[in-house]
Amino acid sequence: MATKPKSRWDTAEDDPADLARLKAEKESRKHLKAQKDRRKAEAAATLATSTASTSEPTTSSPHHPKRRKLDEDASSIPSSTPPPPPGPLKLLRFEAPEIAPCRHVDNYELLNHIEEGSYGIVSRARDTSTGEIVALKKLKLEREKDGFPITSLREIQTLMICKHPNIINLREVVMGDRLDQVYLVMDFIEHDLKTLFSSMQEPFLPSETKTLLLQLISATHFMHTNWILHRDLKTSNLLMNNRGQIKVADFGLARLISDPPQKHLTRLVVTLWYRSPELLLGAKEYGREVDMWSIGCIFAELLTKEPIFKGTTEVDQISKIFTLLGVPTEASWPGYRRLPHAKSLTFPRTPATTGSQLRSKFPMLTNQGFDLLSRLLCLDPARRITAEEVLKHEYFREEPRPKREEMFPTFPSKAGGEKRRRRDTPEAPRGGEGEGEGGWGEEGQFLVGAQEEEVGGGFMLKLGR
Repeated sequence: MATKPKSRWDTAEDDPADLARLKAEKESRKHLKAQKDRRKAEAAATLATSTASTSEPTTSSPHHPKRRKLDEDASSIPSSTPPPPPGPLKLLRFEAPEIAPCRHVDNYELLNHIEEGSYGIVSRARDTSTGEIVALKKLKLEREKDGFPITSLREIQTLMICKHPNIINLREVVMGDRLDQVYLVMDFIEHDLKTLFSSMQEPFLPSETKTLLLQLISATHFMHTNWILHRDLKTSNLLMNNRGQIKVADFGLARLISDPPQKHLTRLVVTLWYRSPELLLGAKEYGREVDMWSIGCIFAELLTKEPIFKGTTEVDQISKIFTLLGVPTEASWPGYRRLPHAKSLTFPRTPATTGSQLRSKFPMLTNQGFDLLSRLLCLDPARRITAEEVLKHEYFREEPRPKREEMFPTFPSKAGGEKRRRRDTPEAPRGGEGEGEGGWGEEGQFLVGAQEEEVGGGFMLKLGR
């Protein structure tokens, strides 16, 4: 018998020990494979047995037990209870999440009008389901032709974001019968500071002024932390209840900001008496500093019950500011001459006109109080104090300390049943127009008839290009 020829690649001699080892490994693999096949067969047999025991095959049906017809005669299915009689079909309903629609304004009973502003009419109303007294603000949409106004959208958005003890609470938005009848339902607050000043014999005490100012700063700090500018802070937009709590209201001019700030923002924001000098000079890039200037004006008004700057036009307003605080220089306000309208105004620069007269106007303030007021009413917005810095100021830590809210006196509420309209306070700018103020034209000229206008303080302002 001929032997198998060796491979030409096999150069080594066969080792009997290696051949035995390879043969044993081959037999072991065959044994493992046979065991695996046997276990598979046993599992398949077990599954077939369990399936056959649970199914009920019929000899007349040629189909597999799993494919038994479901419409077979009910008599062939053993049952201990008779089948129910046929009845009308019912639609099954399941609870599912959905967008809740706005309620109708008829859910509120109108009691009396409170006031009318640039962006809405505020009334006092009662919730017919709970009996709660609320403030109902009807948005002015009758003149809108391009859809829902952006100012109202911003007001609703910012009120939904600003949940703070010193900011008015927006409860819900309700609708009337037409699409232009939109109402904001807010908490009813008894007073606003502007109306309250008219009925007070004396201003607030220093301790009460500190409490009110702290609450206003706390709300402003919350807004600024959340990148929101109010842009219309004034005493008529500060509501006060009978528990000594301040609520910031009227967010019609509010908007979100960013860092770096947006360019080409509208400058016709903030009511004239509370408008900062950089806005009066045409700045289109601004930030939180415009709110801080308004707070400085409110602080001064808390001390005297009278607005500190009561201008009739933008030029008159900037003149009154420079008369009290001094005409700015490059040292006190670097770069102010680069503002769009700064070159249209010419002021005499003497030691008498460049010096500040603020201290003589508020002799009742302590040194710390005057420091806070002067830093709030700083002409240079870059040096103006921030809300966070105000909260840490020593003015609130010296005697007298801020009064506790529950210790505040109470006043009769004029909003409870008296219609009123603020006629002694200019309204906020509406729709990008300075109503009744006089304003700057697109090319820098002031829109009055003459080229020169004599204003208070002895300043001669040269108007025009």
